[in-house]
Amino acid sequence: MSTAKHLMKRVLMMLAGYLVAILVGLIAVVAIYAALSSLPGAPAYFDLMGVSPIAALVVPPLGMFIYFLTVVVTAPQTLIFALIAEFFSLRSALLHMLFGAAAAAGGFFLIWPGAAEDVDPERWADIGIIAAAGLVAGLVYWLIAGRDAGFRRPLSERERLARG
Repeated sequence: MSTAKHLMKRVLMMLAGYLVAILVGLIAVVAIYAALSSLPGAPAYFDLMGVSPIAALVVPPLGMFIYFLTVVVTAPQTLIFALIAEFFSLRSALLHMLFGAAAAAGGFFLIWPGAAEDVDPERWADIGIIAAAGLVAGLVYWLIAGRDAGFRRPLSERERLARG
């Protein structure tokens, strides 16, 4: 019974970690765009990206749509990465951050399939910004669920002593 309880706890921690990481990742995207818009020579749409959260706050359905769209485009690759981390008990913060960056960039390519062929430097800047936000989201996921990754139930003190 305790193994099933541990498994359910891990699944719930994965889900909670993912949903919170998405929210923090979206906040990181806005913060990065806002910071970069103040640089000289920054593209004009960077200013718009820094102001767009106000629209999401004023019109909550818009914010919910952005959140839901992010969940939809990042869920498949994030599920694969999370299951790999859980099955192999991968607990490295750096690994979770790299998984987060890869999942975010993969989601960007799902939304914008032609981005890889686009040689415009602004497009590559967007991919870098999204990947950087994915690094932040991966760190948040690690803080919530990744530090204790592993479907196998940890051994109790009595079990550890019995194994020698």
